[in-house]
Amino acid sequence: MMSKFFYKGKIEKKPKHESYGFNTSRKLKAGTAEAPLTLVVKDEEELAQVQAQLAEHQLVADISVSEDGSTNLQELEHLLAKPKTVSVEATPNRNDPCSCGSGKKYKKCCG
Repeated sequence: MMSKFFYKGKIEKKPKHESYGFNTSRKLKAGTAEAPLTLVVKDEEELAQVQAQLAEHQLVADISVSEDGSTNLQELEHLLAKPKTVSVEATPNRNDPCSCGSGKKYKKCCG
């Protein structure tokens, strides 16, 4: 394979990312056993609630109870607050029947 950039006939070699331990096709998701979430809760009651949420959504997390009473659930909230897909009805073409039910063409009725 010839590279388009060469100097004095030397061919550039493609770097082998695998030899450096870098996997280019890895898909690591937060909340799995390989990448658990890091959460901090203020008491045992909140700990039970968070564990129930994790079990419901099949997520894995390292949860610690703080002594100063602060909580940090940002990773969990970010993962659970996924945007909903919005679907929009397509507008009818000019010569399609009108959607209002008049029986006329769209261009003669509502278009």
